[in-house]
Amino acid sequence: MTDPLVRVLSLGGTITMTPTESGAVAPTLGGDALLGAVAPALRGIRVTAQTLGRTPGAALTPHLVLDAVRAAAAAIRDGAHGVVVVQGTDTMEESAYLADLVWRAHEPVVFTGAMRPAGALGADGPANLAAAIRTAADPGARDRGALVVMNDEIHAAHRVRKVHAGALRAFESGEFGLLGRMVEGLPWFAEAPVGSGALPRFAEAPVEGGALPRFAGAPVEGGALPYPSGQAFVPLLETYLGDDGGALRALLDAGPDGAVIAAYGVGHVSPAMADTIEKAAAKIPVVLATRTGAGSTLRAAYDFPGSEADLIGRGVITAGRLNPRQARLLLWLLLASGTPPAEIASAIVARGGGYAERALSWPRPAGSEAKSVAQQAAEPIKDGARVRQGEDPHGHPLG
Repeated sequence: MTDPLVRVLSLGGTITMTPTESGAVAPTLGGDALLGAVAPALRGIRVTAQTLGRTPGAALTPHLVLDAVRAAAAAIRDGAHGVVVVQGTDTMEESAYLADLVWRAHEPVVFTGAMRPAGALGADGPANLAAAIRTAADPGARDRGALVVMNDEIHAAHRVRKVHAGALRAFESGEFGLLGRMVEGLPWFAEAPVGSGALPRFAEAPVEGGALPRFAGAPVEGGALPYPSGQAFVPLLETYLGDDGGALRALLDAGPDGAVIAAYGVGHVSPAMADTIEKAAAKIPVVLATRTGAGSTLRAAYDFPGSEADLIGRGVITAGRLNPRQARLLLWLLLASGTPPAEIASAIVARGGGYAERALSWPRPAGSEAKSVAQQAAEPIKDGARVRQGEDPHGHPLG
């Protein structure tokens, strides 16, 4: 049997950084230098490397990431069994998710990097790279889309988040957990690929129905999105205590193509912010995600001005389990690839498990905002009487 072939594409990041004259570090190493440090640990795997850039993670753009994804797809067409993309960890969760949205191959594309620069005591880059290459070469990684391998842990791109600024264990997969981890230098997976019918490596009995249940937020089977043909301006705003919508109003003047709001809890904002969101949602797609870092937006659990039911009635699309950064990337890709307006909401709902009340289009004619029943009856009660929007139950102005 021919040894598997893995292609390593290096964009830069901390893993490539060495000290400068100032004593700080900057990206200097290329793919061949990175590969030379781990070659002894890769017996049985053929590996080639290509340097695409020496760029810090914070300087990457969606189009630079997509160029790397195109290079990864070309490597698969040329016979690679998997591809590893090396980059900075600042933006790795976003890069991996963006790759996941457009990835069509059965073979995996695996993202990795380092929390400590090359040459530092306890540098984690070589171990991370070797683990990523081993994962990319493993048949068990097929049909899983984009992955992130860091600190001997294997994450699905649609679950992973960077949760610590500097710790070695900087990435987590939240409430639904890891896909697998490295054991004695080999990847072990805790579950089968979605829809594959294959058994998880640790499973003792077949999964009922031959496949695992879908995880909301996972790629839609056969539904890879097209690469963008243009640009789109999609800002991300996080609401905050006393938010009166001023930042969103200012952004609307700049002419965005869409917007994502990182809301409180299950999808809440202040009444004043809700009024601004309603005006925005009449002009552009507005997606509502939770800023909490875990969990999902809801549909109709709460019933007050600025609640999730109220905002859906005002024309927003809820992101479900997509975190705000994922929701922004998905909306950006849909807009930049020219997705018809009528398909935008359904594409977001399909990937996040959120909700949109009706078929949406933009801009909508003035006076066409269809208020939900929840919104019409949502004003809070104070001493048995409804209080005006813009006041809390104690009569204090909001915002």
